[in-house]
Amino acid sequence: MSEREYRTVKASQTVLKELMVPSYANFGGKVHGGVILSLMDKIAYTCAASHVKGYCVTASVDSVNFLNPVEVGELLTLSASVNYVGNSSLEIGIKVISEDFRLGIVKHTNTSYFTMVAMDEDTRAPIPVPGLILEDEREIKRFIEGRIRKQLKTSHRAEMKKIRRNLDLMTEIKSLDGEHCRLYKA
Repeated sequence: MSEREYRTVKASQTVLKELMVPSYANFGGKVHGGVILSLMDKIAYTCAASHVKGYCVTASVDSVNFLNPVEVGELLTLSASVNYVGNSSLEIGIKVISEDFRLGIVKHTNTSYFTMVAMDEDTRAPIPVPGLILEDEREIKRFIEGRIRKQLKTSHRAEMKKIRRNLDLMTEIKSLDGEHCRLYKA
């Protein structure tokens, strides 16, 4: 891509619907969280690859909070959209809704943000991604929030690196008093 291309958010928005079948159930009878995460990864890839028109990999996943359980027999609808693009990375916003047809109940079950990186299929090196054409306030807001999330992740990584480098283990061991742990003594 010699000259930077731009694509609309709508051009790569993706919806995935899947019926939750008995084989997806965990020991508690609910749909296993790993099944939902797998579907989220699938739609994140599809959305990112549609925007890039090429191969992408999952670089990170922001926290995934399971807001409501998903039952076997419900229809899961996942919606994905490119919220933010950097040089070679894209933030994909995902919203998951479950629907119980029998009872007419619709529940928001998850929202998460996946960071995907566009890769050259031969060299496996990151490649530039097309920019985003932001067409309304919602898309502008999502782009700005995505940029802020990226800045926060970068500063958090730097802060954790600094903490690990300067960690005084003896001081920190003393701070464990009152925590829900016990030190093993041989």
